[in-house]
Amino acid sequence: MTIQKIIRLLGRFFRPISLKWRLVWRLVVLQVILLTLMIFILLGGLTIAGVIPDNYEGRAIDVIRNTITKDGSGNLMLKQGPLLTELRKEVPNLWFIAKDEHGHELSEGTVPPEFKHITEALDYIGDARFVAEPGGSRTTATVQWAEDTAAGKVQIFTGAQGEFHIMALVSVTPELFLEIILPVGGVMAVATLLVIPLVVRSAFRGLRQAAALAQKIDIDERGVRLPVERIPSEIAPLVRAVNGALDRLDKGYERHKRFLIDAAHELRTPVAILNTRITSLPATPERARLLQDTARLSTLTDQLLDIQRLGRQTQQFTRFDLVAVARGVVVDLAPMAFAAGYEMSFEPARGELFANGDRTAVERAITNLVQNAIEHGGNAGRITIGVNSPATIEVSDEGDGVPAAEREKIFEPFYRLRPRGHGAGLGLNLVHEIMQIHGGRIELAGSDRKGACFRLVFAQA
Repeated sequence: MTIQKIIRLLGRFFRPISLKWRLVWRLVVLQVILLTLMIFILLGGLTIAGVIPDNYEGRAIDVIRNTITKDGSGNLMLKQGPLLTELRKEVPNLWFIAKDEHGHELSEGTVPPEFKHITEALDYIGDARFVAEPGGSRTTATVQWAEDTAAGKVQIFTGAQGEFHIMALVSVTPELFLEIILPVGGVMAVATLLVIPLVVRSAFRGLRQAAALAQKIDIDERGVRLPVERIPSEIAPLVRAVNGALDRLDKGYERHKRFLIDAAHELRTPVAILNTRITSLPATPERARLLQDTARLSTLTDQLLDIQRLGRQTQQFTRFDLVAVARGVVVDLAPMAFAAGYEMSFEPARGELFANGDRTAVERAITNLVQNAIEHGGNAGRITIGVNSPATIEVSDEGDGVPAAEREKIFEPFYRLRPRGHGAGLGLNLVHEIMQIHGGRIELAGSDRKGACFRLVFAQA
């Protein structure tokens, strides 16, 4: 067995216990403890109140059982100590006969005349109680086999004398536990195991509903709050704290969104003015490079505004022609592609191909893909825009393509394939968001071809 398998097994064994079962087991243990304490407190109270008689018939047998032992020769003897001393003070005329299975005998005191004939028949007696007169209830002598002594199994015959002591309960605790506490505690434990899970499940129903609602919270579903009405009062502060955190997150998101919108709007005007002034300059290589830079700035501001507009997307989609939208993008970006050293090819499979969606957003998605091809196509070769059935748009170039290790990361926001490139890393992420809103997807064609090929797959109209 490997170390990993051992760790997994240990993790399963020591995994955190659910609140429900933790509560069940603690209640079971608490019930057994309370039941035991209740029995001892009840007996102690009866003793103090005088309900239990002072003459306790098992007192002498309890003391002899705890003090009897054997010497080096195997003979029976009593260990002198506080228990025996106290018993002899309580019963000045103490008498008893103790015998083991091997015939060894120990006796003390004088057996009353009425019990003389019984001593001759002890070998034929098991456990017995003797009363003073027929029909009486007061025990005057007892015969009992004690199996748990230091001398082994011993028969004790003694007068039923001595005061009741609470310590007598300690000596019978195992029997008391097995005969009373364990059966009653078992019944209570079974009832607890059956009832508590139902009670906890009912009490936590509101919490489960809140958890199900929390799973639906997303950045696009702001304003959702967890219900507090049916939540247990102990957990309600946590739910309120979570709702407060969601409030603060929503406010922070709104401030962030307003900042981006304001920044994008503020940038558009100076970028447009700068582009106009550069256009009026004489045609030189420096002018062409400046125009490319201003075009990138303009694209960045448009992307920021598009991201915020998509976040507020509420209007119904309309039916539009993908071929017409793609052709418009080709016409608009062809001069930029030619200036960067590319050829452009527009290859629609049909004259018209319709889809449902936001025409402006789809136009922005195609524009971003073509601009991405211009940026990463190596300033040579051909950029091809194809529109195919049933509703697919492909934008491909003949550059170096996308490395295999980067294929899963290029759609993340602000991720740039070339860290020193001119883009902001928002273009492909914006395309991905647009396709998700339209119920479609963006794909990167296999690496067995030259260059990169991005495919937009729309839901059929």
